Parts: sequence; structure tokens; C-alpha cells
Amino acid sequence: MTQTHSSAPAILWSPVWALAAMQGAITLMWVTYNLYLPKFLEQFGFPVAAATALIIAENILSAGVEPLMGSFSDRTQRWLGTRFPFIATGVIVASVLFMAIPAIALFGAQVGTVMRSILIIALIAWALSMTIFRSPALSLLGRYAINSQMPLAASILTLVGAVTGAIGPVANQALLKLGAPLTFTIGSLVLLGAATLLRSVAPPAPNSDTVAETHEPLDWSRLGLIFGAGMGIAIGFRLMLTMVPLRLAESAGSGAPSWILLVLFVAIALSALPTGTLAVRLGNSRAMLIGLGALAIALSLCLINLSSAGVAALTAILGVAFSLVSNGTLPFALSLVPPVRAGLATGLFFGGGALGVSLFFSLFQKLNTSQGLVGGAIAFLFAAGCIALCQKRVNSLMY
Repeated sequence: MTQTHSSAPAILWSPVWALAAMQGAITLMWVTYNLYLPKFLEQFGFPVAAATALIIAENILSAGVEPLMGSFSDRTQRWLGTRFPFIATGVIVASVLFMAIPAIALFGAQVGTVMRSILIIALIAWALSMTIFRSPALSLLGRYAINSQMPLAASILTLVGAVTGAIGPVANQALLKLGAPLTFTIGSLVLLGAATLLRSVAPPAPNSDTVAETHEPLDWSRLGLIFGAGMGIAIGFRLMLTMVPLRLAESAGSGAPSWILLVLFVAIALSALPTGTLAVRLGNSRAMLIGLGALAIALSLCLINLSSAGVAALTAILGVAFSLVSNGTLPFALSLVPPVRAGLATGLFFGGGALGVSLFFSLFQKLNTSQGLVGGAIAFLFAAGCIALCQKRVNSLMY
């Protein structure tokens, strides 16, 4: 954030909370989408595997579109002095398509086979529409907090995202009982409300983003490492969400318990602010490396034959460690580029995450529990390597 006066606050809390509301709305829409997607496809006679294939395709496309949209929003920022026209367009398109999906599913199944193609197009179009505004919106974090305080500001996003993410394991049946039309309409209205709130509390864009800054050379190796870190964290997180409940099921000799994911999300939420404060004291890169190392160790310890209580305790540790990492992701990406490239950096991180999700569903989802836990540990260590290399390059340029 380009605050120039000593009296200016280190964190603009109102815009940060509004940005967190956007993050919560995005998470809520994805929770709803993933819950209803198999039902929609089943209504049109698609096989069960179609949902996985669609998710893979959507994320492969998103891996390329996220950085593109972030870069386009950077140009909008330079030309118009604001990213909000870009964000508003994406939010409106995503909201309209989100409400249209259940309508197509409800009435299309009664019309004929042509609607099968329309449903698939609508699903992919909505997923891509979410990429239009996510990177541009979340890149604004760099305007709302100074670099040294950014992990603490980002902890609010982690807190809200974790609370919303907990809806999945806790309220699946409640969301299904509401029905698709109402649930999807609520998701759209929440997103529109969050975007309106963000626009209303956002401070004016500073005048210090000059055209000259656009000519600062980009370190392409750093950009690649941002993408790689996003990919590693996404793969590790997906494997953690999948394999830890399965490990507990093996220990207990019963089905995979949904409460273990609730423990994870509650741990992430409760530790978000303390770990954000810790990251400010330690430095963001160091805090992320500690968190990623702790995640790798905790996943490896899950291989030991533990009791249900032991796995639950490790899950809480995983939640705290992931909170430390999650708080640092946006500050990490934003710190490696000039402010006028904030959208590109954010888009690259999310693009890497999208590719990671595709790799998870296409390659890693069918791993057995032990392989998955080891794979998750390796993915987190890979992300740590990307961050360490970035930090090394930054330090080398300082001396």
C-alpha cells in the first residue's frame, strides 16, 4: 500500500474486512457448486466421472485465465486509476451465471439432449467468470496494508474463508434441503453484497502509481516460482483434505468421519489472527517456511498408527500450520512484483493453484492413504522450495 504520511494507518481495516467478505462469498459459491455439481450432471444422464472431468477441465482453463485477468486488471488500473470496473463486470457476470445454472438444470432436463451441452457450457462459463474478478479483487490487499503488516491483514481473509469453508462438512444436508434455486440465489446475492460493500469502503486510489512504474523489469523466474508455490500448496491442501479423514477411518475401522474436516477448518479459523501476528514478527517468508515444514512433518506423522484422538490432535496442528501458510500467500506474491503488477502476481498464484487442483483430480486423487500423505508432504516441501528460492533471489539483489 502506498501510504506516504507517517500518520497513515498500517492497515485499513474496513476495506480489509470487505475484502474478506468477498473471499467468504467466493468460498461459499464454490462450496455450493461442488455440492450440487454431481446432482446436476446426474439429472442429465452424465456418468459419475463426468464431475471430476469437468473440474479438471475448468481448472486447466483457469490456470491460464487467472494470470491473464490479473494482468488485464493491472492495465485497467493504469488506464482508469481503479480496478473496480473490471471487478464489477466479473461479479455481475458470475452472479447471473450462478443463478442461471439451477434454472438450466431444473428445466433443461425436461427439454432434450441439446440442453446437455448448454449445461456444460454454463458450468464452464461460470467457473471462468469467477477468474475475472478474484485476482483483481484480492490483489487490492496490497493497497490496504503496508508490506510488513500484510500477513496480519490477510489473516482476516483466512479467518472468513475457513469459517465459510466449514459449511461444507457441517451443513451439506441443510444446503441440499434448501434446494438449488434458493441456495444459488443466496450465493449470488452474497457476492453482489460483498462487492458493493468493498466498493463503498475502498479508499481512493493513490496518485503515486505512475506510468514510469510500468516499465520496471519483471523477474520472470520469480513469476514462475509464484506459480509453482501456488501449485504446491494447492496439491498439498487437497491431499490433506482427502487423506487425513481416510487415515482416521483406517485407525477407527469405520467410515471417514466428516467431523475431522470441521476440526481442521476450526483450527485454521481460530489460529488465523495469532499466526498473522506471528508472521509480522518473524517475517512473512520465514513464517510460511515454518508453516510448510510443520505441514510436511504433521502429514508424515499421520502415517504412524495413531488413535482417533491422536489423528484429531494432528489435524488441529495441521490447521494451525496451514493458517500460517494461508496468511502469507497473498503477501508473498504481492511482495515480489511492482504494485502496478499486483493483479498479475495474484493471478499467477491462483493460476498455479488451479493447475494443482487439476493435477490432484487427474493424478493424485486415486493414491492410497500412505501415498497421499507422503505426496502431500512433498507438495508442501516443493512450495517451500519455491518460496526459499524467491527469498534467496530477493536477498541477492539487496547486496
